[in-house]
Amino acid sequence: MTSTAEPLSGTVEQTEVAARADAFVAELSEWLRIPSISADPGHRGDVARSAEWLVATLRRDGWPVTEVWDDTAALPAVYAHWPAADPDAPTVLVYGHHDVQPADLEDGWSFAPFEPQVVGEELRGRGASDDKGHIAMVLLGVRAHLAATGATSPAVSLKLLVEGEEESGSAHLAELLDAHADALTCDEIVVTDTGMVGRDTPTVCCGMRGMVDLEVVYRGASVDLHSGQFGGAVPNPVTELARLVAAFHDDDGHIAVPGFYDDVREPTAEERAAWAALPFDEPAWLAGSAAGATATSGEAGWSTYERLWARPTAEVNGLHGGYAGPGHKTIVPHTATLKMTFRLVDAQDPARIKPLLERFVAERVPAGIDAEVSTGGPGVPPLICDLDSDLVASIREAMGIALGAEVLPAREGGSGPEALLTDALGAPLAFLGVMLPGDRIHAPDERAVLPLLLRGAESVAHLVRLLGARC
Repeated sequence: MTSTAEPLSGTVEQTEVAARADAFVAELSEWLRIPSISADPGHRGDVARSAEWLVATLRRDGWPVTEVWDDTAALPAVYAHWPAADPDAPTVLVYGHHDVQPADLEDGWSFAPFEPQVVGEELRGRGASDDKGHIAMVLLGVRAHLAATGATSPAVSLKLLVEGEEESGSAHLAELLDAHADALTCDEIVVTDTGMVGRDTPTVCCGMRGMVDLEVVYRGASVDLHSGQFGGAVPNPVTELARLVAAFHDDDGHIAVPGFYDDVREPTAEERAAWAALPFDEPAWLAGSAAGATATSGEAGWSTYERLWARPTAEVNGLHGGYAGPGHKTIVPHTATLKMTFRLVDAQDPARIKPLLERFVAERVPAGIDAEVSTGGPGVPPLICDLDSDLVASIREAMGIALGAEVLPAREGGSGPEALLTDALGAPLAFLGVMLPGDRIHAPDERAVLPLLLRGAESVAHLVRLLGARC
């Protein structure tokens, strides 16, 4: 694809976005003050309050249908529908979420996480980027599209589904989709919860990894034992669990679970070549996005982007057991706990991976240790977009106009409910987002770069126009 415009292209859509920029920042800041933490039962009321705030904002914008969906086990979600004037226009569903990750000042924030602040060109606060900032970006894009075209309805029929529990695993999304299948009927799906490789390297996400959880609890004696009287004579659950952790990888960083790679579909030579052409400053990436890590690591034979986007992983998220207070306590701990997540790539099925993990653990439980193994819920399948689809092409063109540069295909290493959406709704899916690796999502001092959010809103406005012109 070639660039369709120079930077600061001066489109009508851009002018309309710019005219609303200050109001946009104030409005988004108001939303960010609601601590809609879905993982914390103490904030369930805030999740509901966040949903009501969004519905009120949509109604002010003129969306004809706005609803809070709280009729299933799912935390409150928001649905909206704005039909096109042309009954034959395609229907595009935009998906995102309004719940956020937990955040406390003690986590390392330099300010109260739910008291957003503008610092230079950044808006900082929990949810500024993931994903309230991107939902607000869509709303601004729709406003700009209508103002630029002088129309009273969008060029395509737009639907919004803004989930309330994505950050706690979308445990009830399938139930929500099933309960509202008729309302959610659509021709295409656009997901906002995504980003770009870098500010100076515009990219569009064309795939995300899946995920499976694993939790293992090892128990030895019924209580902690004196390490002088019993150490070396009875199994130590922490030591044995550490041996299990070490067994998950070979010396080349490959996952050592038998059968784990059987279904992996590797990226094409063309994709690997395109990714290799993306600029990558490893020292800068380590110092910045990787928060001061001092070396890259992972599966041998693959680049960093390939490891992040197209290779499966087995990561220890927590390993707990024994005494961790001041000084020392001479014990043989009676219990230890391991938490891991496994990122899955193209063609891997969580339902097939889960029993492989369970068998791997079961075959390595030593004598004298009782093991409890859990692989959580159903897991998250990976999703890879069709790079040749009209939807991906239109998104690349829309972002190219707004950003003034060619928008290259990339992937992301995270996981989300995209495969569930496309399977349940029977529609193709693509991504449009402007998050950056340095936005510190899920981390202290989350931020969004405001000029990029505004360019993202302009991209939304162009996309609605382009999709309407296709019909």
